[in-house]
Amino acid sequence: MNQDKTSIVPADRRPSLIVIGNGMVGHHCVERLIELGAHHHHAISVFGEERHPAYDRVHLSEYFSGRDAASLALGEAGLYADHGVALHLGEKVEKIDRTTREVVTSRGRYRFDQLVLATGSYPFVPAIPGSEGDARLVYRTLDDLDMIRAAAANARRGVVVGGGLLGLEAANALKSLGLEAHVVEFAPRLMPVQLDAEGGAALAARIEALGVGVHLSKATEAIVAGENGHRYRMRFADGSALDTDLVVFSAGIRPQDALARDCGLEIAARGGVVVNDHCASSDPAIYAIGECASWRERVFGLVAPGYRMARLVAERLAGQPSELFTGADMSTKLKLLGVDVGSIGDAHGASPGARSYRFIDERSASYRRLVVSEDGKRVLGAVLVGDNSFYDPLLQYVANAIAAPLAPEALILPAGEGAPALGIDALPDSATICSCHNVSKGTIREAIDQGCLDLASLKRETRASTGCGGCSALLKQAFEAELAARGVAVDASLCEHFSHTRQALFDLVRLEGIEDFDTLMRRHGNGGLGCDICKPAVASILASNWNRPILDPALAPLQDTNDAFMANMQKDGTYSVVPRIAGGEITPDKLIVLGEVAKKYDLYTKITGGQRIDMFGAELHQLPSIWAELLAAGFETGHAYGKSTRTVKSCVGSSWCRYGVQDSVAMALRLEHRYKGLRSPHKLKFAVSGCTRECAEAQSKDIGVIATERGWNLYVCGNGGMRPRHAELFATDLDDETLVRYIDRLLMFYVRTADRLQRTSVWRENLDGGLDYLKSVVIDDCLGVCAELERQMALVVERYECEWANALSDPEKLKRFRTFVNQNQGDPGLRYVRERGQRRPARADEIPSIVSEESA
Repeated sequence: MNQDKTSIVPADRRPSLIVIGNGMVGHHCVERLIELGAHHHHAISVFGEERHPAYDRVHLSEYFSGRDAASLALGEAGLYADHGVALHLGEKVEKIDRTTREVVTSRGRYRFDQLVLATGSYPFVPAIPGSEGDARLVYRTLDDLDMIRAAAANARRGVVVGGGLLGLEAANALKSLGLEAHVVEFAPRLMPVQLDAEGGAALAARIEALGVGVHLSKATEAIVAGENGHRYRMRFADGSALDTDLVVFSAGIRPQDALARDCGLEIAARGGVVVNDHCASSDPAIYAIGECASWRERVFGLVAPGYRMARLVAERLAGQPSELFTGADMSTKLKLLGVDVGSIGDAHGASPGARSYRFIDERSASYRRLVVSEDGKRVLGAVLVGDNSFYDPLLQYVANAIAAPLAPEALILPAGEGAPALGIDALPDSATICSCHNVSKGTIREAIDQGCLDLASLKRETRASTGCGGCSALLKQAFEAELAARGVAVDASLCEHFSHTRQALFDLVRLEGIEDFDTLMRRHGNGGLGCDICKPAVASILASNWNRPILDPALAPLQDTNDAFMANMQKDGTYSVVPRIAGGEITPDKLIVLGEVAKKYDLYTKITGGQRIDMFGAELHQLPSIWAELLAAGFETGHAYGKSTRTVKSCVGSSWCRYGVQDSVAMALRLEHRYKGLRSPHKLKFAVSGCTRECAEAQSKDIGVIATERGWNLYVCGNGGMRPRHAELFATDLDDETLVRYIDRLLMFYVRTADRLQRTSVWRENLDGGLDYLKSVVIDDCLGVCAELERQMALVVERYECEWANALSDPEKLKRFRTFVNQNQGDPGLRYVRERGQRRPARADEIPSIVSEESA
């Protein structure tokens, strides 16, 4: 003990309460203490080792995408000072003196009557020879991220050691810094704690497809001087090696229990302050919460159990009734490098007698596993990779012991395969909606009773969805369902800039003849410049109403990346070119032109599922010249980049096929040329089959047409993709004109009433009254709007203009097509290899040899 340091005694007589640690859990404990009024009875002091006040570590990677310490900060500014809580930032606690009941820092000694340890954890860095400097970075704090940023300044490649949750977050951070990122994992799969072998394989496939190298079953033996222009070389136990310019370790965490260990508190065999069900340590005056605590030999590395510990300790310190800590649900819902990953309950099927159902889609690298009890009546756990839309209902089945359906496998099958819906009404009041803040469905109901009539006030009151944010969709669903049950209108504002739904904005634009964003904002907005939600949505609304060229000066700033350059950006930053091939019909001369253009610009060519030819690898500055040659040959834009009509697929029909009963190609051409300029809430795909053999697969499209002996059968609202849905039979034996009229009405009704980014299938499923209602609107004109819908479609059709033809006629619009703003040359950093007669982007492990050959 340093006897020279001055003892600081609070001026008042209140018991002294000290919280060591100002991370998320420590901060949550202080917030709860203030809520319970504990600051009136205790002199509360908080010590944080970092120079920043508590910040959101769950979203730490956003620091590299523009957020700063202030925007990541937790809680209201001035919360501590306003309630008399002393916050000591950058003041490390060096020792706890249990004899004198004092904590010792570099600046003095502070008496405590009760103490809360919320010191968190530290990153584990294995002892590897040569791991020092930029080969020994970690990913834990904002200062750590500053060091990674500095190391990345002159680096080309970075390696993360550890393929767990934080390791993949770190890899994402390296990628966002422009580095070639690699993940090295000791285990044979990624996220070994949360995922099984198949889930790990699916995740690895998806992450590799994003350009991140994945190296499994690799034990790093040493880090030595690098080769091939890199600073370091990692040598693995199997004899292989990997060159890199920096190494980030994310190989797990260890409880930060040094203070507790030094002052004689009981420590668990695997680290962590041993706590009881009240989170009290072996010294009743000292509590431990979060990642520094060990409860029944378990250390919880997620924020939700830490928050729960914080709440119950705050309640005990405030003299309030408190529940016991009984463990925590470790279910996890994440988006790693843009890939959905979910792990629920007994994800590995370790329960005695547990059985599993698995759904594997190798094409999209999606994987789902459902674990049920031996009798199949209870859902025990699940693994999800690639689609977290199943997460919320599955979590509710597990968390609330809801009886599984008779065919449990339906819970993980694609939509349309009989999967039972678990609506919010099926959940009991005790169902947990937000596990971070322990908010139940009943709590939401009580908050609404107390006056929370919008989501913002509900979040403020309950804190739901302010932790990891994984429950946001379920919270919104529960909130709106409760309001609807009370007959209260639900606030469905598009975003903070417009207090209107997309549908309402659509009507305002149409009725008032508004043709630009600024006018709409001035008349009906809440001020500001707009955001990534409202600007593309308004761009789509304006296009659906007036169909003006999207690169006109007033419209261009509203477009997202693909629309802004009228091409789809690929993983290497180049673009794809997709000219329209209506109905899949193309002349030999046009085929030759496509071949000549692809050969001239060395573009990779691929025939798409929509019967078109996609050409990949065009750099931004090449797009105008490529399109000039295509337009000269009679092609036009295929709108592959837009939320709009994409393709109308067809079979050859009665012209050639001996089974065909109608000219499906002619009908496909008519439909594609009619709707090719239509912008919509999401992409639209059509197909026309010449007979019931259905070679064009019309029943998997938004609009499907199948020939009959007496005309056409119309199918609507189907789709393929991640969650395929069969289209539904809408009308039978239609003549050509009636068919087109019904499609006009249905599409424009969809464009006017669907939510932003809502496919026709989801829109149809959400329609009150279902298919019968849709028929009554389109066929029976029950709303009296069909004439208006037809007029609006006619205007869109009349104003169609190829967007690329429009852009090529205006030099000002072409100025945006530059790879670099200060020159008209291409990107020298692009690397390709030849494969099967064409080029493709080089993989990360192929680039060094290419660079070496270029240097030679």
